This record gives sequence, structure tokens and C-alpha cells, in this order.
Amino acid sequence: MADILIVEDEPSINELMKRTLTMTGHRCCQAYTGREALRAAKQERPDIVLLDINLPDMDGFQVMAQIGTIPVIYVTARDEVTDRVRGLNSGAEDYIVKPFAMEELVARVQVVLRRFHREEKIFVIDDVRVDVERHRVTRAGEDVELTNREFELLRVLLVNRNIALSRTQLLDLAWGMDFFGDDRTVDVHIQRIRKKLGLENYIRTVFKYGYRLEI
Repeated sequence: MADILIVEDEPSINELMKRTLTMTGHRCCQAYTGREALRAAKQERPDIVLLDINLPDMDGFQVMAQIGTIPVIYVTARDEVTDRVRGLNSGAEDYIVKPFAMEELVARVQVVLRRFHREEKIFVIDDVRVDVERHRVTRAGEDVELTNREFELLRVLLVNRNIALSRTQLLDLAWGMDFFGDDRTVDVHIQRIRKKLGLENYIRTVFKYGYRLEI
């Protein structure tokens, strides 16, 4: 769980980002202007800031220059190469262009949190305990052997808990460039994880789409 400051002047987008990140276990505070962002950054000391560039009172580059050492991801509609380069050269950890998928936002946030050793390392579901750092899974205190691919798929579901992910998205996130074949291989691995960990009531099938881990 991380504390995240969302700086976005469009209320609907700000709220959608907050809902998504809250569902995945993070705590969020919101700002709609650059001045609000600077006050919140000083008072709340978040683990990461999601920062729009086009703000009503100052641009995101000006905010970034005053925000200190907190990791920043720009989230903006400005997709010019010059803006991307300026944003990354200013010290931002990443640059996301609108429109974007919420699962992409979650994944990018997780990468930055991992880079700064602030990601969640232990997950507990009923009698199942997942230690991501040690690559260890126990059920009722007993070790459960998962293959590397099963463990990575479970990790992706945990990080994106309460969000429906398509089979293609799960392949991209858990298999990456290593995978060649039918996306139905996800079904096989999901069945194995459910059986080994007794998570039938937690890993839900989303009809004709994919899966969602509900916690």
C-alpha cells in the first residue's frame, strides 16, 4: 500500500484515478491546481505523485521543480516528443499520455514503487499468504509450490486486485515477450492457482473477457 497524490484538474479523471488506485489497495489524496499540489506534497509526504502538466494556475513542470524528492509520474494529454523529453529530463520517473487504460496506470505506479522499494511485499487472502519479495506462498501455514509463471500471474492479479483484466492483458503483464501461443493458456494457469490455493471464491471469471481477483 502506498500514499499517492493525484494532481489533475479534471474532476472526473481525478476521481476515476482515485477509485482505481484505492481499489488496488493504495491511499490517495487529490489536488486540482499546482498550488494545492505543492501544499499537499508538503503536508502529506506521499510516496508518489501523479502529475498533470496542464493545470489552471501553473504547469506541471513548475510544480515538479518545487516538489522536492518525491517520485513523479506525469499523466497528461501532451504527447509531443519535446514534452516527453522535457518531462523525463526534469527528473520524472515516467510519462503517461492520455487516454490510457487504468490497468496501465496501476502497472506504471507499481514499477516506480518497486524502484523505490515502496511496493507492497506481503499479501494475505484468507489462509493464503504471498511473500512477493521471497517468492514464497503458504496456505494454512504450509508452503505451496507454484511454478514461476503461476507465481507471476498471481502477483499480477494481486497488484491489480478488484480490476478486471483481459486474457491478453494478463499475458502481457505476466508472460511479456516470452509468450507465443493461445491466450487460453491463462485459463489453465488460473485453474491451477485456484486449486492449489483454494481461491475459487476470490479469482472470478469475467465472462468472455478474463479474470478479476476480488478482495
